[in-house]
Amino acid sequence: MKDHRNRKLAALVLVFAATTLVSPRIAYSQELDREATPATESSASTDASSAIIAPAKRNVIIIGFVGGFVSVNDTKHPEVQFAAYLRDRYPSIHAEVFGNHQGRRALRNVEHLLDTNHDGALSSLEKDRATVIIYGQSWGATETVAFARQLAKMGVPVALTIQIDTIGKPLHKTAAISPNVASAINFYQARGFLHGQPEIVAADPTHTKILGNVRMTYEGRPINCDNYSWYARTFNKPHHEIENDLRLWNELASLINTDLPGVPANVQTPAPSASPFFQYLRRGIQANEVEPPSLELASDKRAD
Repeated sequence: MKDHRNRKLAALVLVFAATTLVSPRIAYSQELDREATPATESSASTDASSAIIAPAKRNVIIIGFVGGFVSVNDTKHPEVQFAAYLRDRYPSIHAEVFGNHQGRRALRNVEHLLDTNHDGALSSLEKDRATVIIYGQSWGATETVAFARQLAKMGVPVALTIQIDTIGKPLHKTAAISPNVASAINFYQARGFLHGQPEIVAADPTHTKILGNVRMTYEGRPINCDNYSWYARTFNKPHHEIENDLRLWNELASLINTDLPGVPANVQTPAPSASPFFQYLRRGIQANEVEPPSLELASDKRAD
């Protein structure tokens, strides 16, 4: 009987010892788990916060349209050189020039550039991350408006359209600026055989801001147009003076810069008036100007 009690007591001692030795390990393990859990949650929270705060990279696409039957490789035209200038100033953007009859080709190009995941369809995110700017001269200005309307059908927003001495293309009616365009501006001159459309209007003023219809005059400030044939200079000089005016291209560069906040820019790239891309325009009165005077963009303001 006594042996039985001794064996029972010994068993209780062994159980107590085992419990004493194991419990701290369990408690320690549980403490580690409690410490690890907040760290994991904090890390996940930090990652999520970073994902929310990190700004989405903008997909900047700038499309230019030349006038008449001008070749997109003709570097004596400022519209062509302006695209090269923009690529130099903003290395991360895509800037390209098309003929005013190449709207479909330009549209396919833009679709390809917007489709960043290359799945053959444009998502809402791909459209929202796009910053599209369009500029054009003469017939190219007419194509600028038509091209923006094509993008509207696709649900693609346009940050800015720029029209330079708009001449209506044959069989094309004058159209209002489509509601997908945030801002639009029109530069024109009123002399010569060909002169630009004096006013642009928004189809929906609540969606589109008309920055101005800016009239340019050259009676007291003739611009050298030796980059054109004698025929063009004789019969249509004002239409080419506005195209060759360095004040205009300085203003366009400034407008585009305003629409590209946060886009990395080459700080060494000067304004167009001082850029080697436009060196051929620094002739006559523009050759003697260290810096051309700035344009005033009030609606219908005469730029003398």
